[in-house]
Amino acid sequence: MTQIPTAGSLKRTPLYDVHRKAGAKMVPFGGWEMPVQYTGILEEHRAVRAAVGLFDISHMGEFEIAGREALAIVQRLTTNDASTLAVGQVQYSLLCYPEGGVVDDLTLYRLDDDRYMLTVNAANIDKDWQWVTAHGGGAAQWANVSVKTALVAVQGPNAEAVVGRLADVDVSRVAYYHFVRGGVAGVPAIISRTGYTGEDGFELYAAADRAEALWHALVEAGRGDGILPVGLGARDTLRLEMKFALYGNDIDETTSPLEAGLGWIVKPGKGDFIGRTAIEGVRARGVARKLIGFEMVDRAVPRHGYAILHQASPAGTVTSGSYGPSVGRGIGMAYVPADLAAVGTELAVEIRGRAEPARVARTPFHPSHTKKS
Repeated sequence: MTQIPTAGSLKRTPLYDVHRKAGAKMVPFGGWEMPVQYTGILEEHRAVRAAVGLFDISHMGEFEIAGREALAIVQRLTTNDASTLAVGQVQYSLLCYPEGGVVDDLTLYRLDDDRYMLTVNAANIDKDWQWVTAHGGGAAQWANVSVKTALVAVQGPNAEAVVGRLADVDVSRVAYYHFVRGGVAGVPAIISRTGYTGEDGFELYAAADRAEALWHALVEAGRGDGILPVGLGARDTLRLEMKFALYGNDIDETTSPLEAGLGWIVKPGKGDFIGRTAIEGVRARGVARKLIGFEMVDRAVPRHGYAILHQASPAGTVTSGSYGPSVGRGIGMAYVPADLAAVGTELAVEIRGRAEPARVARTPFHPSHTKKS
């Protein structure tokens, strides 16, 4: 079996040496040693919005489940309705605790009639694996293929041109949240029209031992399209501008999907699933707090953990915050009392002892340019 290289307690992806040779600044993230930036966060962010960026996301986890009871088990474990998926389709979903908090958010792939793949967050691989195998019930074959799987993302308005140049299938025909199997530069891959940036693009699943060949081919194919390798820093600012939740910051075991604005992926009508009773209890009572997006009025930049104030009184804590390069101001997310969640509500963020003015904003902060059909 392929082994994940480590440095001390930190794991490394199959592309670690590529990042080092490219001059990336490496940092710990979720138990992994990952590139935070190459040429700079602002430049990498803007490359994705205007041209195309290349991301190593091989730290993510992949679990496969197969067998006649696979769908029933997935339905019990996840909040969304997996029965609506056709082969070749992808779904955003959640694993929840019986109390209604979030174990993890994930993407679910229907690989075949009785075979599915769950892509989970890197820091949660071990926890999620224990959860799904202990609580799924039924008879099916589980396989944790995370170690054997590399995952790279090609994101931006030129992503289709770059991937299409190398693929042996017509990727222009792949709809958003769908996938096909094909070769990319001769590397067998799942070519998935998904991403975490709000731009058009693909996530490419391939064997770990083919990751370097795939990466180098994409860099070469994208030279004329302005391709840049992109680190975790710009990945964070890109997803924040879309108000995409980050597990551990914006959602966790203490948050209900409903207060996080994820009620659209909770389908109680499909039947019972873990967490359904607790979540429906929250729905009946109404949420006490909501995850909002906010923008700073002046030049201040909010950061994770800063206090949110309303009329000088504590009203919450920033869960994610940064400068939004595409919107030109500081932006963030926070849970606030439900009666303070309306767009335009005046708030403040406590930064270095000063109450810096902010307001609840309409989200996403930046328009999405994903391919909808």
